[in-house]
Amino acid sequence: MSQNEQLDNFRATVREWMVQNVPRDWRARQAGDNIEEFIASQREWLSRLVAAGYATPHWPEGWPGGGRSLAEQVALFEEIARVDAPRMSLYFVSLYHAAMTLVECGTPEQQARYLPGILKGDVWVQGFSEPGAGSDLAALKTRAERKGESYIVNGQKVWSTLGQFADYCLLLVRTDPTAKKQAGITFLLMDMKSKGVTVRPIRQVTGDEEFAEIFLDDVEIPVENRVGAENEGWGVAQVTLSSERGLTLVELTERMYRSLWRLIAAAEAPPAGPDVETSRAMVDLIGRIEALRALVGEFMARRIAGQEAIGDASILKLAYARTARAYTEMGLRLQGISGQRFTPYILGAGYETGNWMFDFLNSYQFNIAGGANEIQRNIISERMLMLPREKMA
Repeated sequence: MSQNEQLDNFRATVREWMVQNVPRDWRARQAGDNIEEFIASQREWLSRLVAAGYATPHWPEGWPGGGRSLAEQVALFEEIARVDAPRMSLYFVSLYHAAMTLVECGTPEQQARYLPGILKGDVWVQGFSEPGAGSDLAALKTRAERKGESYIVNGQKVWSTLGQFADYCLLLVRTDPTAKKQAGITFLLMDMKSKGVTVRPIRQVTGDEEFAEIFLDDVEIPVENRVGAENEGWGVAQVTLSSERGLTLVELTERMYRSLWRLIAAAEAPPAGPDVETSRAMVDLIGRIEALRALVGEFMARRIAGQEAIGDASILKLAYARTARAYTEMGLRLQGISGQRFTPYILGAGYETGNWMFDFLNSYQFNIAGGANEIQRNIISERMLMLPREKMA
């Protein structure tokens, strides 16, 4: 059987399973401010995916469903979006960032201790960004001093997604304050229940609290929880940041395309009826979404073939951020004055819920998430186009 036939068979199997197993009421269960129901719904969906081998296709062979090719992972994410299955908002960092950091850089003892817990529902959060060290991550100042067999950590992290629900944290700290930016950084695994850890959720413009601040006051972390060597955490962090390999944008783009029916339905029954200007704007937007899908497809094809170019991911992320905002803006426009009202929807939702004011406000976060748009433009201009960096007067 050829590779294409194997891939088609895998896709068909996934599609059949999704149709039979996706909870039909998941959007209703995760809507509003019922946090307990959101967590319960996410745990149930994780359990189903783990049992089927669809939660960890990117893990090594030997784990449930592990050892799948990147092409199969892409197919899986496309099918998840096709049937409007729940996004793994609560567990994405656990399944990808934490797991692959441990697989590629962790000790056997760390892998044995933490990986099984992820499959059972342990929640991980990323403790990277800080006030003044977001886009410029290497400027982080959270300090860790080694005392015997422990590090004593003091500092603050911010924009930690769903950190208020986390059991463990992937933590970047500075262990050599005299070293240059990327040097002197160490990667630690922190128990969020440790003494001295304070988590404060951040309320967003949507009314949700999807992000959190983490305050660290004399937090004691065992040296055995260090990943990699001391002062060499920057390289480990690059493994963490590259762990999902563009699969998020595969899913988000496909979800946007699959939810075009929401826009079409709104366009067919606006307050004053459809008009030529609206029709033209709709055609333009649909073309942009189709172009984005093609861009995502080409990007993943190059990754599968091992031919990714510098700046490819920046182009893709920038294109998605702009298209998501245009998509949600169109929905808001079509809904008219009634669209100015909204209720909080889903923690970690995408931008295609049909709650247009929520979707529109929520879409702005992707201007920053995954690297600010301005940083992506700098990468494209400097690394792809080889344009000189302008010197400030």
